Amino acid sequence: MGFVFKRTAAGLCGGLILAASASANAAVDAKLLEMLKANGSITPAQYSELQGELAKDQQQAAADAAQKKTELSAFDQKVAWAAKTQIHGDVRVRQENIDQDHGSSSSDGDRIADRQRIRARLGVYSEINPQVDAGIRVATGGSNDTRSTNQDLNGNFSKKSLWLDLGYLDWHPTAVPNLHLIGGKMNQPWVSMGDVIWDSDINPEGVTATYKLPLSKDASLFGSLGYYTLTDNVDGEGYQYNHDLSLYAGQLGGKFNLGNAVGVTVGGSLYTYNNEDNNGTVAANTALSRNGNSVANEDFRLWEGFGQLDIKNLPIPLAIYGQYVKNSQAVDSDDKAYLVGVKTKLGDFSLDYNYRRVENNAVVGAFTDSDFGNGYTGAHGSKIKLGYDIDKNFGLGVTYFMAKTNTQSNGAANLQRDDDVNTLQLDLEAKF
Repeated sequence: MGFVFKRTAAGLCGGLILAASASANAAVDAKLLEMLKANGSITPAQYSELQGELAKDQQQAAADAAQKKTELSAFDQKVAWAAKTQIHGDVRVRQENIDQDHGSSSSDGDRIADRQRIRARLGVYSEINPQVDAGIRVATGGSNDTRSTNQDLNGNFSKKSLWLDLGYLDWHPTAVPNLHLIGGKMNQPWVSMGDVIWDSDINPEGVTATYKLPLSKDASLFGSLGYYTLTDNVDGEGYQYNHDLSLYAGQLGGKFNLGNAVGVTVGGSLYTYNNEDNNGTVAANTALSRNGNSVANEDFRLWEGFGQLDIKNLPIPLAIYGQYVKNSQAVDSDDKAYLVGVKTKLGDFSLDYNYRRVENNAVVGAFTDSDFGNGYTGAHGSKIKLGYDIDKNFGLGVTYFMAKTNTQSNGAANLQRDDDVNTLQLDLEAKF
């Protein structure tokens, strides 16, 4: 009897313990309960009671498992989103000196300006799904100036403004590899070999399509088409897109490797503006015709050719690049611009030099490089930039602009004809 009692007690305790275990052991619990009933270790009343408890435990275990699965699924989704989201930014501190020597056509004194400036940008870029990316970036700026994210260190320690610098969706359907359909405020979608047409800080707004077509391992074609709104309902005649001051842009080019020695990039672009003349009313077009453009110039259709030659088998890499621009709608012969340059890199040092000549109506004065010649067309001269990587993602840059102008302006720069405008920029920049 003692052995049977111990066996019965052990079986009963085992059944109770197993009945309280996780759902993974439910089958074992049910089998043991049937064994206890079969050998008479428990009464029918005890069997019914334990069977009810087992059923409740099984239901609870299933509910707990479902809850845990839901929690894990939500957590996995958050982890997956975080894994596909990147945060990038940069901070730049600049010391800038502008030495403006008025030419013989002016009786004004020379102008020397010194200022300290900062630029801070922070962006979040995420893969929404395998076919869609999104990006948002904010940046400093003294105003909503299209061409600058710099903020002067001024104003008695006043807080500095932040602006929306980027905000876009990039749909790249898997059915058409290398096709990107982008909408919003975006990075420049075209290839640029210089900043004669576009200041590097300009982020266009609108819709664009870019495509890259691989031909072989050493050759590919690229292109883009875009429509960008500058001013809504510029003529006051309606809010449809055909009444907007807008830009149509197209580009086609190719990249080719000639063995392991030389790489070539060539292409052409067309930037044409719609409704820029506002039915002949020049005053409404000042958003485009400024910074050296003739007052009478209302139309801009810019044809660009560009190229770069990368020579790889030299002791140091060497790239020779350039662009040529003609405004076929200019009102006078001051309709051409060109830039030629060379750049190289040796260890932690980089060097970039270019020479340019930009006639008054060759490009849109509102969008050309804001640093060269005080940001005006009608200028020619050189730019030289020396960079040094102090540490990972931390570097020093020295840039010197030597420009001579043929533009006269009553603007803040007090630019006169024959001015020499020499600008020195010392930059300390960190990226993350």
